[in-house]
Amino acid sequence: MKRWTLDLDHESPTDSPRAAEVVKALRDGMLVGVPTETVYGLAADATQPDACARIFSAKRRPRFNPLISHVASFDAATEYGYFNDDALKLAEAFWPGPLTLVLPKKPGSPICDLATAGLDSVALRVPAGLVMRFLSEQIGGPLAAPSANVSGKISATTADDVVADLGDKIAYVVDAGPCPIGIESTIVACLGDPPQILRSGGVSREAIEAVLGRSLQDPEPEAGAAPQAPGMLLSHYAPSASVRLDAADVKPGEALLAFGPKPPRSHGNAVATLNLSPTGDLTEAAKNLFSGLRQLDRTGAHTICVQTVPETGLGEAINDRLRRAAAPRGTAMQRS
Repeated sequence: MKRWTLDLDHESPTDSPRAAEVVKALRDGMLVGVPTETVYGLAADATQPDACARIFSAKRRPRFNPLISHVASFDAATEYGYFNDDALKLAEAFWPGPLTLVLPKKPGSPICDLATAGLDSVALRVPAGLVMRFLSEQIGGPLAAPSANVSGKISATTADDVVADLGDKIAYVVDAGPCPIGIESTIVACLGDPPQILRSGGVSREAIEAVLGRSLQDPEPEAGAAPQAPGMLLSHYAPSASVRLDAADVKPGEALLAFGPKPPRSHGNAVATLNLSPTGDLTEAAKNLFSGLRQLDRTGAHTICVQTVPETGLGEAINDRLRRAAAPRGTAMQRS
């Protein structure tokens, strides 16, 4: 595994001789850890079944769980999926950015069936992260890129996280520092009327509904049904420690994931404490969520107790991740 370190404040991916090596690795069907504005992705050419199979193998990811395909532009996205009026409004408002749209897949789309889990829909995103867009443009096609971590575990927000989880499975990791948002994209399905929110994430429900001028629908879970999009499994984003939510106190031996200026009762019992945002800022909390869970998990505490986080704005996405982290392990069906 090779590391390509980029300072995006002072250089462009095109400035480095490593760019050609990384593009060749992707064209050859290899896996690359790539930063985005949300989390680090485990990228492969979405048109190559063998390359996508390597993603599922490296992550130990169930093959019924579809992958998001990342493209360089809206024009590129229109080659792979059909955009209705709602999808067009959302793409115009939030792309490039942390929103994934699930759309009817165009006949003849080169995105392989393994990437779409055999569904007749496709999950597309134009990321704000410069590196992913650059690499997609260079290979001339979409990059399938789930989060660069072992399936069901805490998502990676730094290159070191990627190396720790998958270093022996990838050809390259592109290190552009910590991800600025820190949680995955919001996923909206534009397959019927009204659109459905399949996963909360970096764009709030309120912002999406303001653009649409109406409410999003929450999908009804179907027993035994395969997920329509990533991040819908009940047990997901899980540390090795168990997770206890809405903690009003701290039990001896627990690690504390705090939020806001007022710690819970008996916080002195915590073997370690990390505050997602001492000021109660949800944007800061989202950025620190996965790195905080990883840091507390490394303490060896048997349980991470989590202080209550409001459900408003990005709090919906934060709580979604926390509930899945706290779910019984091995729960393999979609959202409740």
